[in-house]
Amino acid sequence: MFAKDSGLLQGTVELLVLKTLSWGPMHGYGIASWIESATGDVLRVEEGSLYPALYRMARKGWITAEWGLSENNRRAKYYRLTAEGRKQFREQTSGWQRLTAAVNQAIATRNAPSWAR
Repeated sequence: MFAKDSGLLQGTVELLVLKTLSWGPMHGYGIASWIESATGDVLRVEEGSLYPALYRMARKGWITAEWGLSENNRRAKYYRLTAEGRKQFREQTSGWQRLTAAVNQAIATRNAPSWAR
């Protein structure tokens, strides 16, 4: 669903991962599943977008990872928010809310631009 080269979509994946991890540590499959479920199956983050985002976020210091056992008793890498990740989550949430409010305002406006009259 998300294109690799799109800054807006890349940021959206990161924000959704931060939100998922705000609930606690989770492995990649669990992160992807939660995003799909939380968005009513509208958004699906494929492995080709999720894992590069996780690696990028780890390099930025927003998350850490450690190996553990999944619910199925399989080895899985669990990701956890760092203090910087929690800060980023707050900042990105605020920015996203401003962006969506501005886009909604533009879409809902009934005032045509002067050149369209």
